[in-house]
Amino acid sequence: MTLTQLEIFSLVAELQGFTSAAHRLGISQSAVSHAIKALEQELGVELFRRHQSLVELSDIGAQLLGRARAMLGLANTLQQEAADARGMKRGTLRIGSFGPTASIRLLPTLLQQFRQAYPGIEVHVDEGPDRQVIQWLDERRIDVGFVVLDHERFDTVALFEDQLVALLPAAHPLAANAALPLAALCDDPFILTEAGSSELVMRLFSEARLRPKVRYRCAQLLSTLDAVSRGDGLSIVAQASLPERVDPRYAARPLTPAVPRRIGLAVLDRRQSSPATLAFIALAQKCTAPGLIALNDTPSTLA
Repeated sequence: MTLTQLEIFSLVAELQGFTSAAHRLGISQSAVSHAIKALEQELGVELFRRHQSLVELSDIGAQLLGRARAMLGLANTLQQEAADARGMKRGTLRIGSFGPTASIRLLPTLLQQFRQAYPGIEVHVDEGPDRQVIQWLDERRIDVGFVVLDHERFDTVALFEDQLVALLPAAHPLAANAALPLAALCDDPFILTEAGSSELVMRLFSEARLRPKVRYRCAQLLSTLDAVSRGDGLSIVAQASLPERVDPRYAARPLTPAVPRRIGLAVLDRRQSSPATLAFIALAQKCTAPGLIALNDTPSTLA
């Protein structure tokens, strides 16, 4: 069993295809097939079920995938620790990001400074909904991810705090209020933005024993802004996710009582994090607002 075989196994599982994995790796499809066949023969199990051009993990394949990614992660950490001794001139950093707050407000500045400090580190960024970033962390597909805190099973550090705000058409009667109670948003059609803190928003309603009239689910914040501007419904979004330029078509009002939201970085286990990951976290802490500390009280919390 080799690390190359495990890397191919992980990539075929991610892309659900031998051809796609071959293109990504820059090798032939036959080389990918041979690596998987050799790994299956050595393990004595079938890792994939083949369905014409599409492949899917077998039950045991799904079970072993997490182990394989853990081994690849530890190998990457070992390589980067060696690189760190040489001045961290080489290595890879995989970052998961979600929504405008992380991807637009925080990440560009952090990436610029990180690349200046560590030009030899190859950075990969995957963007998806917040729940997908959590999944990527669990699956070890990324080294570090931006998340909405708290997440007790991860090691986390807080970076940024804002609040949830109600979003409504500028001409809506509720726009005359300085702040809005959650219950006031349950009479109109509701637009749920799934690009950012959708779980936080729905948990907020659930804990208040309220049920919004969800009529629209938008994958992108821009779609939510357009829908609200047209008068299709009301929404709740994070204040920091809104464009800096004020748009007269919609109004944002704080909730009462206020609902804070904290954004942070998370890793599965700080003790197994690579030097590049720890360097990125340290840089993020330095570049963001002072005064925020790690929110978890567990001994493994990042500091």
